Amino acid sequence: MLRLPLNPNGRHNSDVVKRYYTVRDVFLRDSEQWIIDFDELDEDDASLYEAPFHFLRNLQGDLADRERTKSRKKWWKFRRSGIEIRTLIKNKNRILATGLVTKHRIFRWIECPAIPDTRVIIIDSESDVMFGILSGRIHNLWTLANCQFHGVGNDPIYTPGDCFDTFPFPEDLTPNIPAVAYEVDPRAIAIAKSAARLNELRENWLNPADLVRREPEVVPGYPDRILPVNPEAERELKKRTLTNLYNARPTWLANAHKALDEAVAAAYGWPADLPDDEVLARLFTLNQERAAAQAKKK
Repeated sequence: MLRLPLNPNGRHNSDVVKRYYTVRDVFLRDSEQWIIDFDELDEDDASLYEAPFHFLRNLQGDLADRERTKSRKKWWKFRRSGIEIRTLIKNKNRILATGLVTKHRIFRWIECPAIPDTRVIIIDSESDVMFGILSGRIHNLWTLANCQFHGVGNDPIYTPGDCFDTFPFPEDLTPNIPAVAYEVDPRAIAIAKSAARLNELRENWLNPADLVRREPEVVPGYPDRILPVNPEAERELKKRTLTNLYNARPTWLANAHKALDEAVAAAYGWPADLPDDEVLARLFTLNQERAAAQAKKK
């Protein structure tokens, strides 16, 4: 569909054919799934994207047997991505993602345009500072202390209301402040540097330059495709997932996280080697102080 000529409306199918990311795509290997997403277009406007509309039209009868009546009335719409998520990711170059339920609390960048699955939690930020704070030990301790757990593996569930909204970020590095406002703050610079390094090392491990080749997507505006250079490389790449990496936790990864944890702790004005219980006690105190200050404003 992406190779087809422009539609009668003068638009390309890339407007509505988008990358789709599940938790497996984020933390295992990217399966390169695509979806047709007409967003808020009505049926007449959607039909102007001829091939995607025709494809869904052919599926309509089969889907109608399985879907709810309300959804059948708008059969051309992609149900699993709401207005809030669309608004959040619109005009973004990348989005920060984590899984709703994962063994390890890992955050990773997803390049846009993309549509996340409902079990992929998206954070409204493109900042390395946000990535660094959320990827650090302090936030992970707060998450484990406040989350629920799921399944036989007792894996933590990252619900934003419990884990993100209640988390007391370092002063003046909070999510409600635009990243540009603290870009010259030495604390933010240190966190961003360590976070970018962690991301660089992980991505290099996931896709080593000698095992992959990068090819431009068939239309501009999408990330390059990452392909194995040969069958042997393909077999090796299947083992290279974030889950396997954090299960093994090699020394270089531990060192990168240590540097990040030190930068985040310094942003709070705390020693990096505080015991877990002391970190949680201090976070709780901050949480209560800020909640009280917010209540006074109301």
